[in-house]
Amino acid sequence: MDVQFREFDAFDCWFWLRFPNPPGQGERQYIEELFNSWYYLGRLGSFNAENLQVHEQGADVSWMAYDNESVSGSSNALMHNIGDMEYKDNWARIWCDLGTSDGVGLDALINGLHSINREYVEILELRVGGINEDWPAEAGDERFFED
Repeated sequence: MDVQFREFDAFDCWFWLRFPNPPGQGERQYIEELFNSWYYLGRLGSFNAENLQVHEQGADVSWMAYDNESVSGSSNALMHNIGDMEYKDNWARIWCDLGTSDGVGLDALINGLHSINREYVEILELRVGGINEDWPAEAGDERFFED
């Protein structure tokens, strides 16, 4: 799976997936469940690089002293909104407002997509950001924003 970053706006970001063939219902379910799970974790503030205590500890976390006070001192890192997955031929796209979530969330999504690509659904390409000329999408499309 080739990963490409294009013009990126965290508050108005399209994710584009290209498959070798139009994905079937089972393949779509894997992709959609990954994006939905990723979004729910982001909506709850899971992607906060200010609090990566376990990661920073390293491989041995036995008897690790977790600093509960530092959690309350870190900023919120919340995703705001996500659209529905859309399909056209061998492409899929989804819009997301990543809010104040950190880049660790993008890494988690890309890692998940790499795993799906290896095990379940062949994904040729992931494009993060930008617009595809052959499938117009307006930046700031109002259908995604809550009143």
